[in-house]
Amino acid sequence: MATNHQNITLVDVSLRDGSHAVRHQFTSEQVGRVAAALASAKVPVFEVTHGDGLGGSSLQFGLSKEPELDWIQTAVRQAGGSRVSVLLLPGVGTRKELKRAHEIGASVVRVATHCTEADISPQHIAMAKELGMTVCGFLMMAHMVPPAELAKQARIMEEAGADVVYVVDSAGAMLPHEARDRVRALRDALSCEVGFHGHNNLGLGVANTLAAMEEGATWLDGSLCGLGAGAGNTQFEVLVAVLDRLGVETGVDLYAIMDAAEEVVKPLLPRPIVIDRDALVIGYAGVYSTFLLHARRAAEKFGVEPRDILIELGRRKTVGGQEDQIIQVAYELAHRSSVAQGR
Repeated sequence: MATNHQNITLVDVSLRDGSHAVRHQFTSEQVGRVAAALASAKVPVFEVTHGDGLGGSSLQFGLSKEPELDWIQTAVRQAGGSRVSVLLLPGVGTRKELKRAHEIGASVVRVATHCTEADISPQHIAMAKELGMTVCGFLMMAHMVPPAELAKQARIMEEAGADVVYVVDSAGAMLPHEARDRVRALRDALSCEVGFHGHNNLGLGVANTLAAMEEGATWLDGSLCGLGAGAGNTQFEVLVAVLDRLGVETGVDLYAIMDAAEEVVKPLLPRPIVIDRDALVIGYAGVYSTFLLHARRAAEKFGVEPRDILIELGRRKTVGGQEDQIIQVAYELAHRSSVAQGR
């Protein structure tokens, strides 16, 4: 087990993953206040974009209240000694948006793909390196493949030039040993740094992050008040406090980050970030949170339980882009029920 906790880099994603929780309706004024609070607390890196990354503002993913480049520019002005990161999903964001984000001051980019699709990332990683950015590969829904396969995907990103490759628990579905095993596999396979990005659908965001750190992850994500998709992300201010109790040096001011959460982000919450029934079933099933609304609609149409749909989708390892499977699963469940009842 790795125990070297040197050079931990904490990354706050309140202004990116948190965009999902507010339906991408941040204003530049709100972004500025959160960015200033994060900078005052000496957070090393914080991320700012639409929840689905550069170029994500669309009818498909949800329209931003304001252009995300305005958010990024505002954040950069308030960043002080902190660095501003952006997220890019190849096929959603383009190299054009990445270049513009860099021009206005973003110095870190996380290039995100599904955990089996790292081969679509090299050109974006290469361009970001040419721009002089710090580049993180971001392997989403990492619970869906075994550790050895995840490590193969991670090597694609490292060979393209990534400085860090992340294990991303997008659905909040991992148990601590699963986070540990995946980080260990990457740590054994890579020369670059390894990161971990957690969600809290099973209440394990902090525990999984600690397990990842113990196996050698040095870039660790969270969000203030847990603001994020599903049941939210690993709660940043809690993570900072726990790391401080462990004697792990992060450079983040504990009192200042507590105040930022309580006084700046908490008033922005559209609802309490809690593990409700919906968030729990997403983590239990291990599927994208965006499937929830579609599953509810299909369940109503076919007279079945939406949780059964989500759990079956998880069993089939359904991913984003396969939403048509939701209707198929609902139909099959209804048919089985009819047969069982002799109808």
